Amino acid sequence: MPVSNRYPSEECDCYMSLAIVHSRARVGLHAPPVTVEVHLSPGLPGLSIVGLPEAAVRESKDRVRSALINAHFEFPARRITINLAPADLPKDGGRYDLAIALGILAASGQIPAETLQGKEFYGELALSGALRPVMGLLPAVLAGSREGRALFVPRENAIEASLPSQAEVFAAGHLLEVCGHLAGGQVLSPCVRQPFPALPVHHLDLQDVKAQHQAKRALEIAAAGGHSLLMVGPPGTGKTMLASRLPSILPPLSEDEALEVAALRSVSGQDVTGFIHQWQVRPFRNPHHTASGVALVGGGSQPKPGEISLAHGGVLFLDELPEFDRKVLEVLREPLESGEIMISRAAQQVCFPARFQLVAAMNPCPCGYAGDPSGRCHCTPEQINRYRMKLSGPLLDRIDMHITVPALAPGALRSETARNESSQSVQQRVVAARAQQVSRQQKANCVLQGRDIETHCALSAEHYQVLERAVQKLNLSVRAYHRILRVARTIADLEQSDVINLPHLTEALSYRPSFNLHTSAR
Repeated sequence: MPVSNRYPSEECDCYMSLAIVHSRARVGLHAPPVTVEVHLSPGLPGLSIVGLPEAAVRESKDRVRSALINAHFEFPARRITINLAPADLPKDGGRYDLAIALGILAASGQIPAETLQGKEFYGELALSGALRPVMGLLPAVLAGSREGRALFVPRENAIEASLPSQAEVFAAGHLLEVCGHLAGGQVLSPCVRQPFPALPVHHLDLQDVKAQHQAKRALEIAAAGGHSLLMVGPPGTGKTMLASRLPSILPPLSEDEALEVAALRSVSGQDVTGFIHQWQVRPFRNPHHTASGVALVGGGSQPKPGEISLAHGGVLFLDELPEFDRKVLEVLREPLESGEIMISRAAQQVCFPARFQLVAAMNPCPCGYAGDPSGRCHCTPEQINRYRMKLSGPLLDRIDMHITVPALAPGALRSETARNESSQSVQQRVVAARAQQVSRQQKANCVLQGRDIETHCALSAEHYQVLERAVQKLNLSVRAYHRILRVARTIADLEQSDVINLPHLTEALSYRPSFNLHTSAR
C-alpha cells in the first residue's frame, strides 16, 4: 500500500515543495551524476521537464502520471517543474522514471523526502507502476557504489547490479515496494551477489591441433605477452583452430577486468547475466569480413561499443584479413596503439576502451595455394600483389608477430595426441610469465613504451648489434624494432629469465620476415 494516499490542500505547508533525487546518465562507459529536482508551484496544473531531455525522457511525464494514479497515489494538481541537472548533459531512455516519480511524491509530502538522501534510483515505469529493466546499468552501479550510495534498481537488473562486490543494491518489482521501503514499512533486503562458478573447462583445447608446433609456440608467446599475431597459410592448415583456442591459454580475467568487460556488454545491450557463467574467461570476437566500420569501432546516434571494444581484455580474430574493406581495417591502427577508441558526435564524444589482442589470418594469394609444392596455384604475380596490397604497410607494421602456417602432410594427422600439450599446461606457463611482467613493470609487455622498453628490454652491446643488422637487412621500421624487443622480453619471461639472451632475440626476429608481404610476390 502507498505510504500516503491523501494529498494536502494547497493552503497546507506540511510538505516540501522541492525534492531532490539522485540518478546517473549513460555516456559510454561513464555514468555522470544527474540530479532530479522536482518543484511544485501554484498555477495551472501541468508538468514540464527541462535539462536537455530526449524524446523518451520527455514522454516519462505520461508514464509517471499513470503509474502514480494506478498505484493509488495522488498526482498533484499543481505546476510541476522537473529539472535534470546538469542542463548541458543529454538525457535519454526511461531510466529516470523512478527518480521522477519519487521526486513528485516527496515534493508533495506523500513519502518522507529525507529518506532519499544517500540513494540513487533507476528504472522505467509501466503504466501500472511496475518497474521495467533499463539498459547499461552496470557503469552507474560502479560509479554510485564508489560514492557509497545505495542503489534501487528493477528486479530484472538485480543480478547485473550486484556484480560489484562493494555495491549496496536493493531490487524492486513495483513503485509501491520502493515507497514502502523508504517509509520504513516493508523493507527490501539488499541483493546478495551470487557466487561465481569455478573457471569453466574450455571445450576448445590446444591439444586438438595436430602438428603445427611453430604456430603453437607463437600462440603461446602471443598469449604470454598480449602480442598481436598474423598467420599466413593455405586453407585448411589450422589457422582458425589455433585462433579459437587462444582464450583457453590466456590468463583468467581479474575481477576489475571482468567488471569492465561486463560493463561493455551492458551498454551494448547484451545479456550480462549469461556472462556470469564465463566470468573469468576472456572474450573472443570473430566479426565477419563484411562488417562495416561502425560495426567494428562502434557508433550510432547514441554511441555503442563495436567489436573492438567488445573484445577488450580478450581476442579480436579477423579471419580472411584481406577480404575486409581496407577502410574498415585502417580504423584498427589507432586503438592498436592507444588501447581506446574515441567516437565523436555533434552532441558528445564517447571513449570506449579497446585493449584487445589482435589475431588475424589470411591466405598467401587469392586461391590460397601460392608456394604449394603441387604447383596448383595459377595466380599471376599481379593478382598476388593486388591481393596483398589490400593490407596497408602501417597496419601490418603494428602487428607484433607474423608466422607462416604450412600445409600438413597426411601422416601428421595420425600423430599421437600424447605429443600435444593441453591448453591447461600451456596456460600455466603463460600465467607465470604474465605474473613476472606484472611484478616487474605492473603491465604486460605488449604495452611497454619509450623508457619502459629501454629499462626492461635492455640488451648487451653485442646483442644490440645483432638486432640493428637484422633491422637494416629486413628494412624494418623503428616501430618494428621496438616490437621485436617486446616479443624477445616475453620469450625470456616464458623461460623465467631476467635478461634477454641471444636465443630469445633471434626467435623474436624470426617472427618478422614474413611482414614484407608486399614484395614477396615480385
